Amino acid sequence: MGLKAALSRPLAAYTVHRYRQWQRHPAATQLHLLRELTRTAAGTAFGRAHDFGTIQTPADFAARVPVRDYEALKPYFDRVKAGEPNVLWPGRPLYLAKTSGTTSGAKYIPITRASIGNHINGAKDALLHYVAATGKARFLDGRLIFLSGSPELERVGGIPTGRLSGIVNHHVPAYLRRSQLPGYATNCIEDWETKLDAIVSETLGQKMTLISGIPPWVQMYFDHLTARTGRLVGEIFPAFDLFVSGGVSMEPYRARLLESIGRPVDSIELFPASEGFMAFQDQPGNPGLLLRLDSGIFFEFIPAERFFEENPPRLTIAEVELGRQYAVVLTSNAGLWGYSLGDTVRFVDLQPHRVVVTGRIKHFLSAFGEHVIGEEVEAALREAVRQYPEAEVTEFTVAPLVSEDKSQPSRHEWLIEFAQAPYDLASFGAALDASLRQRNAYYDDLRQGSILVPLVLRALPAGAFQRYMKSVGKLGGQNKVPRLGNDRELAEGLLRM
Repeated sequence: MGLKAALSRPLAAYTVHRYRQWQRHPAATQLHLLRELTRTAAGTAFGRAHDFGTIQTPADFAARVPVRDYEALKPYFDRVKAGEPNVLWPGRPLYLAKTSGTTSGAKYIPITRASIGNHINGAKDALLHYVAATGKARFLDGRLIFLSGSPELERVGGIPTGRLSGIVNHHVPAYLRRSQLPGYATNCIEDWETKLDAIVSETLGQKMTLISGIPPWVQMYFDHLTARTGRLVGEIFPAFDLFVSGGVSMEPYRARLLESIGRPVDSIELFPASEGFMAFQDQPGNPGLLLRLDSGIFFEFIPAERFFEENPPRLTIAEVELGRQYAVVLTSNAGLWGYSLGDTVRFVDLQPHRVVVTGRIKHFLSAFGEHVIGEEVEAALREAVRQYPEAEVTEFTVAPLVSEDKSQPSRHEWLIEFAQAPYDLASFGAALDASLRQRNAYYDDLRQGSILVPLVLRALPAGAFQRYMKSVGKLGGQNKVPRLGNDRELAEGLLRM
């Protein structure tokens, strides 16, 4: 065992002990954090405008600070971006994390001196929990790869600005940086396909022990490795034994990733975002992700079915229930206040609090009143693949198909790119339809009433999703394919491919 692996074990035990201290008092931990956040920011422009000096309870906070998304808070973010100090948090941010996806283009999320530790320590603590739970630490003695955005930063309003993964890359501890791949020059390549080829060249022949990234982009890396060598990833990297995923649920990609590796490997799932590092899988085999309640983020949860009400309930960690879908609202030391993250979660444990990420509050399909969420379509697809094990799915999305002829029924359209298509596509589609009916009562009611007819399944050619994402400038990095939508923009773009 190498020195890094040996030293990690007492550090892992200490880290788990530290987490257990606040896990005993989750509600008190969050209340103390809320008071600290509002006290610290009371003199900022936002704090003065929202009377932070009088806030003592979550109810006080909810009464003074409405839930708003990036667009609604954009006037404040624009002031920060222009270099104005003391707007959302004391002083100016250390960085701006630039990300896409809003109606007005790029988002610029502040990362402050107080909040940078939330991003840096999240992945570190996840790995240390893994070491504590399994006793396995040899991955620290090999080469580690983090598929990320470019670490090159521009300046906006005098503030260093770039992709979150590129920003965090600057803060990798020295003891890990010596083991990290790819190198700086390769990481700075902007074109994703060119970058992947360079990463393959740089990693072949190395003792890779840990591979980390967003699952669909890791799959592209695996495909490039196999195309170059004609071998499975597990043969190319015999010491590779830990896969760390984040950004999207690993489940739709798990079977194909493992097939590309050719043997079992352990995995850890993370819940990071530009707005904060929310949770990580602390127990191997338990799909629940441990919420980080003592890491600079005060959480509120809105029942997903009530999110679009004028004044929906805002629940604290003490009020959530098992099994319900919640939209996540953040208040943090990055200067986010009542910020609608856009993600939905479901609690699977309350002692300690663990969640699974179920989708996006705006990425649901309810064109006909069915309220279908990402977790349901992913589960329906897994069940169909279980029934037709020859099928291998690369990527998919679901869209409404509304007939312009009112005499013709409407339906869902599934666009699936298969690595290996099922032998009977029609039967596979019927299995999908039946599985979704079992999981969503609203969809089943619409099907029973013939308001919707059985879904239509379109098998897309190989590379369709990659070509589409490239065409809209979102290939690789932290970009994700939406699972669901109430419009046909993505579906039509894919069909044009």
